[in-house]
Amino acid sequence: MNNTDVYSTVVPVIELDDKSRAQFIARTYNHLFFAILGFTLFEIALFKSGAAENIARLMLGTSWLIVLGAFMIVSWLARSAAHSATSKAAQYAALTGYVLAQAVVFVPLLYIADQKAPGTIASAAAVTLIAFAVLTLVVFMTRKDFSFLRGILMWGGIIALVLVIGGALFGFNLGTFFSVAMVALAGAAILYDTSNVLHHYPEDRYVAAALELFASVALMLWYVLRLFMSRR
Repeated sequence: MNNTDVYSTVVPVIELDDKSRAQFIARTYNHLFFAILGFTLFEIALFKSGAAENIARLMLGTSWLIVLGAFMIVSWLARSAAHSATSKAAQYAALTGYVLAQAVVFVPLLYIADQKAPGTIASAAAVTLIAFAVLTLVVFMTRKDFSFLRGILMWGGIIALVLVIGGALFGFNLGTFFSVAMVALAGAAILYDTSNVLHHYPEDRYVAAALELFASVALMLWYVLRLFMSRR
């Protein structure tokens, strides 16, 4: 989420002409749309084929720290490639790999929700998309630079990671308040990433921009779904 420094020596889209800036924004959100669509179709394929049940049982029977560690490595590699690779093929491979990794990590949560709280997946998805649309509209209407959120997101992410690891190691439930806080953190991430799309990304990094937005949407969906499930 904090890639402003990576592009400090290049021309950001805010300094481009209206046509170039509009083209960059359109490309970014088109790629985000297809990332969300790919995520959804892959999940449907996993559940329709029965593979989701096997994946869920395997992951639920494995230490969550191993799953989290593997995902963090994939996430770091994908983000690094999307932001630094000169080849468009490498950037697309990074986005694809990240979307598939997110889809696999989501399987246990979606499987439990489907079994124990039918209807919550659709409700959580709808709330997430509405929240994303509202937050995006705030940035586009105000044109405000939300880069000041970088420090908050960094420390919030570190604290959340420590709590998640602590919960996995010592078996305590993080509870509803943690999920609410993480939804708020995801909302701040959406504001920050959308602001970067308008102010800081260079013209050729729409794939990286879409990846960051997708990551924030996925984070919000995860904790909105957990909130919905906690009420059942």
